Parts: sequence; structure tokens; C-alpha cells
Amino acid sequence: MNSRKKFGIYTDKSENPVSLLKYSKSSCGVDFLLNTADSSEKRGWFDIDKRYKTDFFEFYFFRKAEGHMFLAGERVELKPCMALIISPFQLQEWHVDISRLEYTFLVFQEEFINNFLSDKYFMYRLLYCYQHDYPTHFDMNAEDMQPYLSQLNCIKKELREPMSDSYHMIVACLYQFLLRLNRLYAHRFGLSFAPPLNNYAYQYKQLLEKHISEKTRVTDYAEIMNISRITLNKAVMHEFGMSAVHLLKQRLIQEVKSDLLFSGLSIKEISFRLHFSEPNHLMRFFKQMTGTTIGEFTASAK
Repeated sequence: MNSRKKFGIYTDKSENPVSLLKYSKSSCGVDFLLNTADSSEKRGWFDIDKRYKTDFFEFYFFRKAEGHMFLAGERVELKPCMALIISPFQLQEWHVDISRLEYTFLVFQEEFINNFLSDKYFMYRLLYCYQHDYPTHFDMNAEDMQPYLSQLNCIKKELREPMSDSYHMIVACLYQFLLRLNRLYAHRFGLSFAPPLNNYAYQYKQLLEKHISEKTRVTDYAEIMNISRITLNKAVMHEFGMSAVHLLKQRLIQEVKSDLLFSGLSIKEISFRLHFSEPNHLMRFFKQMTGTTIGEFTASAK
């Protein structure tokens, strides 16, 4: 059986040369927008299409791995005993031999947990989701992984032998899994997560994911949110320890990197798409943000 069918995943290429892998519970044969399994049970889809995005969250716990991938324009070296987290719609390109990978995965659509929680910004509160300042991959030995794998095993059991309350049991396990992993991630990278003042910072983060190619000024987002730029900056600084401008620039540089590697657009065309007044301004921005020139970046990615 095609691995897309096994996962309830199908490819949409109707309007974009980059494949979009969508999760469909109907074709998966279950009632949940979520799945978890070991690589020995279900094969991954890394070699289905060269470059693609997904409309779901992906979590991988690798026991064996070699090769590399590009994630949102960044090269990630794969190795044993590592965790990898991928947020929806991030551009992926894998360079691996699937037969040499051993891992446990979790995939789910945001809708799955939003249907249960009243907090529509929950996933944006998790430090590893839509993260652009710190890597979303890190070392995890077998002992570190065990509590998370145990929770995934509990979810797997509910998926394989569903009962009337399985949805609630799965969400409870998933909720704890995500929060525990958030604590670990915060500890690994020295990040704090103080009680939020309000939802402004998380709404801003959500809007950046949706509109970064259209709106490249903090003022634009403050206007959408109907608050002042000062209020927005204060909220972002409190939640993420950085200015609203810095968060926007970090998201914008990821968009530039993805375009450089995968879009086939010229520097002039990328400048136009992302509203730089001229290509030289884009090149200066890139050097300022990365410490390398565009030419050096594209050469190192080959």
C-alpha cells in the first residue's frame, strides 16, 4: 500500500510546484487527525517528493539516523539519539536512505487539539513551535526519550483499540507530552516561560506565519491587532525576551532562505516578493542577519 494511504496523507500540487502533504483522517481509516507509530510499523514519506510542506505537526525521536535535511532553509544533520520537531507548512527536503533510519514519530493537525482546548494560541505558546531563533532539533539519549515514548505508546494503544472515551484519553496524553517537551526544550536552550500578560505576543507569532510575505513591518501587525506598536513590542519582549522587530526579522530571514534554496526565483524576484525596495537592500539584510553573503549561503547548501 502506498505510504501516503497508510498515513492518511495525500499530495496537492494543483497550484504550487512544492508538494503539500495533507493529513486526511478518512483515508487513514481512523476518527482522529493524529497518528503515532514506530518506523518498523509504518514507513515514512521522506522520499515521496523531493520538496514538500505538510499541514500538520511532526515529531521524530531518532534511534538511528544518518544523512541530512533542509528545514525552512536551514541544513539539519541527522544523527542517532536526536529529536526533531517540524511545524506545519515549513519547507522540507530530505537527503536520507529510509532503510537506515529508526525512529518513533507523532503527527497531528492543530485542529485535533484545538477542538478540545479553548486556547487557540496553545501551539504558539510552545517554545519549539514556529521557532526561528533556536533549533527545533536536539540530542536526546534513550533515557531522556523514554517518558515521551511511553506517552506515545499510550496514544498508540487508544488508536489501535479505540473506546468511547479514547479521544479524551489521547488528548490528555498529547497535552502532557507537549507540555513536558516544552519544559525540556526551555531547559536545553535556557529559555524562560513566564505567565503571559495577554495573548498579543502569540497572536503576533500566528500572524507572522500567515502574512510574512505580504506584511514586513511591525506596524502592519499592530494595526491588524488594533493595538499600538508599543503595546505589541512590550508583549513580545515579555513572552519571548526579544523585540517585535527582531521576531519579524527572524521569520523574514527564514522566508528568504527558503526562497533562495527552493523557489527558483532570482534575488530581484525575491526582493520584489518580500517587499524590499531593491535587491541590494535584501543582500544587506541577509548579511546583517546571517553574517554571510547570499552567494556563500547558497554555495554551502549544495
